[in-house]
Amino acid sequence: MGKTLAFDTSNQALSVAIFENGTLLGQREANVARNHSGQLLPFIDELTKSVGWQPADLDRVVVSQGPGSYTGLRIGVTTAKTLAFTLNLELAGVSSLAVLASNVEHSKSVIVPMMDARNQNLYAGAYQWQNGQFVSIVTDEHTNLDVLIEQLAQLHEQLIFAGEYANFQDELEMTFPTAEFAEDVLPHASHLPELVQEADVLTDMNDIHQFVPKYHRLSQAEADWARAHPDAGDVDYVEKL
Repeated sequence: MGKTLAFDTSNQALSVAIFENGTLLGQREANVARNHSGQLLPFIDELTKSVGWQPADLDRVVVSQGPGSYTGLRIGVTTAKTLAFTLNLELAGVSSLAVLASNVEHSKSVIVPMMDARNQNLYAGAYQWQNGQFVSIVTDEHTNLDVLIEQLAQLHEQLIFAGEYANFQDELEMTFPTAEFAEDVLPHASHLPELVQEADVLTDMNDIHQFVPKYHRLSQAEADWARAHPDAGDVDYVEKL
């Protein structure tokens, strides 16, 4: 695994961590109005210098790939790709929701991470620790609370909600009276490396253009473009432009 840099810019909170052979050496975090473009690189510089590393000493970069804030994800993914390409590093992406869920360590319950997407919509998934592996039970998606509740009810499992559940907590408590709610609701980069699927690690920089944010819904510009071009089929918005 070597020397790894990991960061999450998927929402308001920013978290950056560095590891050597799986051991956490340092973590820097901030939870203020989004200023990731101005804070991310200084945090990386501060952490690498704190352990006497140069950026070129790194072996791998891991980033939260989505869902989340469009701007935050673009900043994180672009920074990760730039570092990987210029320094010839391995590149890996993990689910931002899985990062939130991983705050609940090795519970037998199903962990339901949530991000508030406004207007009673949300990003959510469901995960469970199985034989030491973090397994996706409900695929990450952009959905609404009614649909999510229906999906979770079909699992017949004890639930723990994580992340941005505050605006939905009353209804969740009424529907799932035995459910628990994780106290730590922020993402931590210290959890990213354990979530990496080794088969998905990008090592060939010729394929780096394929590494993009996983928004799980269209941006407003993409939605407007799709409505204006109904005959475009599966042609990508950016590709078409």
